[in-house]
Amino acid sequence: MQKNLTPRLIPAFIAIAFSGSAAAAGFQLLEQNASGLGNAYAGSAAVAENASTVFYNPAGMTQLQDREFSLGATVINTSYEFNNSASSTGYLSGNSNGGVTAVVPNAYLSWRLNKDIYVGLGIGAPFGLSTEYDNNWYGAAQSVKFDIQTININPSIAWRANEWLSLGLGVDYQTLNAEYVRAAAVISPALAATQATLNLDGDAWGWNAGALFTLSPATKIGVSYRSTMNFHLDGDISLNGPAAAGLGATGAASNTRADVKLPDTFIVSATHKLNERWELLGDVSWTGWSSIPKIDVIRTSGLQNGVTAQTLDTEFRDTWRVALGSNYQLNDAWKLKFGIAYDQTPVKGPSTRLVSLPDNDRTWFTLGAQWKPNKTSTFDLGMAYLYVKDPEINNNQALAGRGLVAGSYQDRALLFGAQYSMAF
Repeated sequence: MQKNLTPRLIPAFIAIAFSGSAAAAGFQLLEQNASGLGNAYAGSAAVAENASTVFYNPAGMTQLQDREFSLGATVINTSYEFNNSASSTGYLSGNSNGGVTAVVPNAYLSWRLNKDIYVGLGIGAPFGLSTEYDNNWYGAAQSVKFDIQTININPSIAWRANEWLSLGLGVDYQTLNAEYVRAAAVISPALAATQATLNLDGDAWGWNAGALFTLSPATKIGVSYRSTMNFHLDGDISLNGPAAAGLGATGAASNTRADVKLPDTFIVSATHKLNERWELLGDVSWTGWSSIPKIDVIRTSGLQNGVTAQTLDTEFRDTWRVALGSNYQLNDAWKLKFGIAYDQTPVKGPSTRLVSLPDNDRTWFTLGAQWKPNKTSTFDLGMAYLYVKDPEINNNQALAGRGLVAGSYQDRALLFGAQYSMAF
C-alpha cells in the first residue's frame, strides 16, 4: 500500500495549487500551512513538526519520520472598504469594497532516503492578490479588478551533518498569472464605461536554503532564505465597451510585456520548551520588497509598439515582521496554539498606495488547535484576525486620465486554516 500511495498523491497536490487574496503585507502569502497559523507563524523556520517545513526551512525535514505528507488550505476573507474624501474622478463616483474571499491550498511530501538524507516536494502559492470593486466606483479608472496568482513547485533536499546541525536546499519553479481590469479613463462617459483588461503570464526559477541548529533537546534555532524570482511576463490588453472600437483603432489594444522581480525573504526563528506543557516560539523575518520600485507595461504590437501602456508606481520598501507564539500541551492528543505578530507594509504612504493594494501595517491575533488521534495522523485548525491600521490614499493619476483618488480605507482580514498530516 505504501508503494501505491505516493504516486497518487503528487498529481493530486498539483491539481489543487493556486493562489488567493493576500493576507500578509504586500501580496505575500505566509499561509503555506495551517499548523503555523495558530502561532501567527512564529517559529516557522525552526518548528519542523510536519512536511510543510519544506517551504519554511527544508533542513527541518531531518526532524521528521521516514515518510510524511501534509495537505492543507486556508480561507482568507478580506475587506477593503473605501470612503471618499476629496477624489476627483470625472464621470466615476461611488464608494466600494474591494475585499474578496479566496482559498490558498498547499501540499508537501517528505521522504527519508537514509539516516541523514531526506528529500521533499512542496507545492503552494507564496504570492497572491485579489481585489475587486464595483465597475463605476471613484477609483475604477485606477482599478476595478486586480488578480495575481502564483504556483510554486519546490523540490528540496536536507542533510543531517551531525546531532546539532542540519542543512537544506531547494529549487523553486514558479508560474505567475495576472489580470488587471480598469475603466479606460474618467474624462468622458464613454471612456468611463469602457474597460481595459490586461492579462500577463510567465514563469521563473529560484532557490531556497536553510539551516537548523538543535542547541538542546528543548531549544532549536532555524534560519531560512528564499531568493528573488525574476519574471518576464507576456500578455495583451483588450477593450470592452462603447469606446472600444475607437480606442482599438489607435493601438490601445495590443500585445504587452512586463518585467517584475518578486522579493527575497530571510527568516530567523527559535523554539524553546519550558516544560512538558509549554513551548515558546519566536520569529523575525525580512522581505526585500524594494525589488519592485515600479512595473512598466510595454506594448509589443500595433501602432504603439514599444510605447509604455501604463506604469504602476509601487515604490515599495523593504519590510520586517516579528511574531511570538506559544503552545500548551493539554494532553497526549490535544495541543493549543496562540500567537501575535506585527507585520509592516511595503507601501510608503498615501501618494503611492494603489487602490488595487490598499495595504497598511497590520497586527495578527491568532488561535489554533492540534489533534493527534494516533501516532501517525495529525489534524490542525487555525484562525487569525488581522487588525489593519486604516490606510489613507491620495493617488493622483489625473495626467494619465485616471483621476485623483483621495480618501481612506477600513481594512480587515479573517483567516481560517485546516491541515491533515500523516506519517507512513
